[in-house]
Amino acid sequence: MANSSRTLGGRLRTWLRSTTDIFTPEPHNNDELIDLLRGANARGVMDNDSFDTMQRVLQVADLRVRDVMIPRSQMVVLQKDHAPAEHLPTVIESAHSRFPVIDEDRDDVVGILLAKDLLRYYDTDSRRTFNLRDVLRPAVFVPDSKRLNVLLAEFRASRNHMAIVVDEYGGTAGLVTIEDVLEQIVGNIEDEHDVDDDAVMITERGTNDFAVKALCPLDDFNERFGTRFDDEEFDTIAGLLMSVFGRMPKRGESVGKDGLVFEILHADARRLYLVRVTRVVDPDKEPDDSEAQQRSV
Repeated sequence: MANSSRTLGGRLRTWLRSTTDIFTPEPHNNDELIDLLRGANARGVMDNDSFDTMQRVLQVADLRVRDVMIPRSQMVVLQKDHAPAEHLPTVIESAHSRFPVIDEDRDDVVGILLAKDLLRYYDTDSRRTFNLRDVLRPAVFVPDSKRLNVLLAEFRASRNHMAIVVDEYGGTAGLVTIEDVLEQIVGNIEDEHDVDDDAVMITERGTNDFAVKALCPLDDFNERFGTRFDDEEFDTIAGLLMSVFGRMPKRGESVGKDGLVFEILHADARRLYLVRVTRVVDPDKEPDDSEAQQRSV
């Protein structure tokens, strides 16, 4: 009798699992998994902060280094042949802890200097023998196409905190830090040295290629790009794009408007964060602004 009860119980559990799978099928991709998590959030099973974090974790695998790197033009670098004392104003002003050291130009990064290593120079006994090359750390180079989740794993394994980003021609495209990657998961990480960088809303990534924060005011955008978007109806690029799409767009979607193509680089279920803007050189190739064009990043 006991065996029959256990057999019946086992069959019942199997039936329940099968029935559950019919009504709640396994997700087959990230979008379906996010939809599943969104449902859990709506039912109160998962709070908003947890849902946002999980969504960002899933999106990290789709982002590439070029999407979060500090562009070449904004890199704070030190010259290899300068005396240690000459580096101090740059170190103090930037308040960074790591600096690429270059030779002739930014394509020739010879190493990474930690700000704390400069302290040796101010030791009376060490000042005479201090040589910058002796304290340089090896620079790590990564392609701009590397996925962020892969880079994060490499940072953890090597204990490096900074990498120099190179383009397909081997030139320096920018730099990326472990903080840049982690911020894609946990949101903005501020410390006592951080300043409000909202003023840097538009970053030039290349010819006719820009990264624009979604909260960029429309009047600033119009001034930079020579457009005439209505800044009375919408305050920011995010508001304009949500109107054009007619909904909250997803990462990877793009739409053309007034000679520009807007591609969503970073977004979650509630907010847009970062948009890629490219000028259309050939107007015949501009996507129709009445329909969002889906493409992979």
